[in-house]
Order: sequence, then structure tokens, then C-alpha cells
Amino acid sequence: MSSLSAPPTQSTPHPALDSALIEEFIEVRHDIHRHPEMAFDEHRTAALVAERLRDWGYAVTTGLGGTGVVGQLVRGQGTKRIGLRADMDALPIVENSGLPWSSCHHGVMHACGHDGHTAMLLAAAKHLAEHGQFDGTLNLIFQPAEEGAGGALKMMEDGLFERFPCDAIFAMHNMPGYPQGQLVFRAGPTMASSDYVTVTLHGRGGHGGMPHRADDPLVAASSIVMALQTIVSRNTDPMQPVVITVGAFNAGHANNVIPDTAKLEIGIRALDPQVRLDTERRFKALVQAQAESFNVRAEIDWRRGYAVLVNSPHETQLALDVARRHFGDERVNPHGAMLTGSEDFAFMLERVPGCYLFIGNGADGEPGACMVHNPAYDFNDRNIAIGAAYWVALAQDLLTP
Repeated sequence: MSSLSAPPTQSTPHPALDSALIEEFIEVRHDIHRHPEMAFDEHRTAALVAERLRDWGYAVTTGLGGTGVVGQLVRGQGTKRIGLRADMDALPIVENSGLPWSSCHHGVMHACGHDGHTAMLLAAAKHLAEHGQFDGTLNLIFQPAEEGAGGALKMMEDGLFERFPCDAIFAMHNMPGYPQGQLVFRAGPTMASSDYVTVTLHGRGGHGGMPHRADDPLVAASSIVMALQTIVSRNTDPMQPVVITVGAFNAGHANNVIPDTAKLEIGIRALDPQVRLDTERRFKALVQAQAESFNVRAEIDWRRGYAVLVNSPHETQLALDVARRHFGDERVNPHGAMLTGSEDFAFMLERVPGCYLFIGNGADGEPGACMVHNPAYDFNDRNIAIGAAYWVALAQDLLTP
């Protein structure tokens, strides 16, 4: 458990951020959106972040995890230390939003809102530098390469928490489907692990008209595609979510030729670490048994991805209390759903207790409801004010003696 204690319980309006500040960081968000950068290539974005933080009086460290930036602000003699994290990278998607601030780099766009996450934290950083009232150490972590490349791990390998110790750490992600500006919390397992598997079936090719003279890997692969779903339906507790998706099936090139090989590309997600391990064990046994039954050989390339993201109960309650106190119950959802998406903030939470929360980007039928990773998606600019105000409230409340 962290050394952070519960802040005062009385209801308090959230910190008032100047409208000019909000407009400034909406423009910053649009600028970052116009110039998206992929994993570990966030040089322009990192330079923008570092320059702003330095101008406001933060001690700035660059180059963690390649392009990561940490800004540290110390006030008073307090010993409490918290970290706030935002991600900076974009996705390999061709944007078709038609917005004036659309990506100027064809095939790369901010389709997950990391431009907004960065802008929210920068807006909070400026306000805290100029008006913040707290006693302790504030570490602002701007992370590269969240989208599958494990930038969190790279920053940690570069000594993130040894150089910038934190008693607790927090991150926020926009989420279409929730009302705009709603703050959503969940204690315990919140986002899924992600594992990626290539299964290659090696058989014996032959003439399509004489299948008895061949060992058909395509039929074996077809059987495996169907059999894998029994891991979910018959080998896993129905109360424990598991997703097994065969996203690619490649075999053969002609209608009268049985190929020598067939290949499956598979994604697996789970919301419990033990279920994740049990799924891997059963997956490998099932694939080998299925292959043997068709007289072909299975080669399994298993690549472990992100861990299950688990919000620590104490820190989640602290973060929830801050939201209720400053924004009111009408803006807070304390029972957010588990998500089968994955997040490398999970690795940070394995080292430091904390909470990963969501801010609604827009309910269905409202602006901002378009799902992330979609070519038409855009971060909801109205969340700059709310997200930044929440970060200010959290920092000041948790770093109050």
C-alpha cells in the first residue's frame, strides 16, 4: 500500500482553469494531431512537451525509453510523491475525419486520443506550475509507444521509478461510449492481457484430387480454428472473460493443390493472470493434439504482450473520492466495465500502486462516440478542461499534508 492517505471528504468545486488556458491547449492538441508520430518516433511531440515543461519551471528529463519525457515539480518539504502519466504515440491508420486539424502524415493518425491525453496533462502542468498549492513531489510522465510497442517497459528499464520514485501513479484514457466528461473508475482487474500467437501447420502437399496421398495442413488448421473456441466455452470459468481471435488464415494458392503449410495468426486476451496462464497451457495442448490427429506438425510461436491491468483498491478509492468531491456524483461512474483492450500502463501498476481511469469521449449518438482506432475518430476537445481540472485536483488533494 502507498503512503498516500485519504484527502479531506468535504465537497469542493474543482479547480477553475482559465478559459484562455483551455483554448491554448485545445490548439496544442490540434497541433499534435496534425503531426502524429509512431512508436519511439515521437521526437517532435517530446520536444514540444519538454520545452513547455522547462518554460514553466519543471526539472525536465528526456530520452527515457527513447523518446519519453519526465517533468518534476517539487513544492515545500513534503515527502509524498505521485506520478501522472500520458501517452504520446499515434497509429498506422489513414485518417478520414475531414477535420481542419487532420493528420498531415498520410497513413499515421492519432486514432486513440493520445494527442488529447498529452494536452490534458500539459494544461494541468501549466496550471499547477503557476497556481498549484501542494507539498511534495509531482512527476509528470509522458510515455512513448503505448500502442503495442511497450514504451512503459522501456521507460522502466531506463530507471523511471528509481530516478523518479512514486508512492502512487495514475493515468487517464478517453473512452467513447461513456457520456462526454464522465469520470469512470474500476478497482481490480480492468483491462485485459494481450498475447499473440502464430501457429504454422506443416503437412505434406499434393494433388487436390488425391487427398489420400497428402497430409492436409489446411484442414487441420480449419479444425483448430473451431476447436480453439472450446477453450472459452468449455475450459474456462464462464465468469472469467477470455477472447481468442483468429485474425488471419493463410494457406495455399490454387483450387487443385493441397499446400505444404498453413498459418494462423491469433490474438488472446484475458482479465485474470491465472486464467491467462491456463489458457496458454490449454491452447498449446489442444493445437498439438489437433495437429497430430491430422498427421501434421504444429509449430507454435507464442509472444507475450501486455499484462492484465489491475487497479489497486486503495489508490482507486482515493482517485474516486477526488472525482466525487470536486465534480459531483453526476459526473462520476464508480463501476466501470472491464475492457478487453490492453494497456502497457499495466506494467507500471505492477511496480507502483495506482489507478487507470477513463474520461467519457461521448455516449452513442453524441459527438465523440466514434470508437478509437477508427479512421474517423477524434478526441473530444471539451475534455481538455475536465481532464486537466481533474489532474490538478488529484495532485493537490493527494499532495496535501
